[in-house]
Amino acid sequence: MKELNGETALITGGASGIGLSIGKRLAEAGMKVVLADIEVPVLEEAVAELKGLGFEAMGVYCDVSDMGSVEEMKNQVEETFGNPKVVCLNAGVGFGSPLSEATISDWEWVVGVNLWGIINGLHAFLPAIREMSEGHIVITASIAGHVSVPNLGPYSATKFASVSIAETLRQELLTENSGVGVSCLCPGFVSTNIWNSERNRPENLLNKSLDDLTEEELLQREAFMEWISSNAKEPSEVAELVHQAIVDDRFWIFTDGQHLEGIKSRHSSIVNGDELPWPAPPLIDI
Repeated sequence: MKELNGETALITGGASGIGLSIGKRLAEAGMKVVLADIEVPVLEEAVAELKGLGFEAMGVYCDVSDMGSVEEMKNQVEETFGNPKVVCLNAGVGFGSPLSEATISDWEWVVGVNLWGIINGLHAFLPAIREMSEGHIVITASIAGHVSVPNLGPYSATKFASVSIAETLRQELLTENSGVGVSCLCPGFVSTNIWNSERNRPENLLNKSLDDLTEEELLQREAFMEWISSNAKEPSEVAELVHQAIVDDRFWIFTDGQHLEGIKSRHSSIVNGDELPWPAPPLIDI
């Protein structure tokens, strides 16, 4: 999609992190930007920031796990800015737990946001974009959608599914010679609040056992957050890659190369029928 100026972009999970940075970058390219998010106070601050920079922007509350909320958000976007030509399905939550300890509530929460958020977004916006035969859809997956590691089962499962949806959508649109592009964003570690997602977890899906972490578990979490603050990519770097992928109609967006060996090892085990690489490749070294 070469010409972005004057068109509308929608970003879910747009109040902070990667989503907000994508919104800023697309606004700089001349797009009208809609930020959709569940965190209303933060969303209002983000929209005020964009407007303060002279950009045309609006914020809409949206719970992406709820199709009714997504439809309401879609109606508000269309009434104000018309059909968006760029849709970034970026909302997501982070969650870590051994599969043996993950509760049904954990699964419902993570799958609801990370997977149903994409399904609902496509159901709402894909028909109009296909009809225009012009535009671009960005689906935020993860490195964890290519490499499985212990203690990230629910999260990784949703990200593997997100990669598959993006690949399938790309193939289907190519088959019908559509002018709509698709990108699959696969970030490594980025300096965002995704690993503090419990702040937005619905009351009915809470896991009370998370309130009783041991001292060792708390220290591990603290070390993890310190590593991210020192080593992770900045969201603005990711946003630049996303903007360029939209302009160039490029499918894969990887934020760094440090995980490629793990991906190669996994693919090699598939091709050769070998055992999974073990120990699993570490995502970080702390």
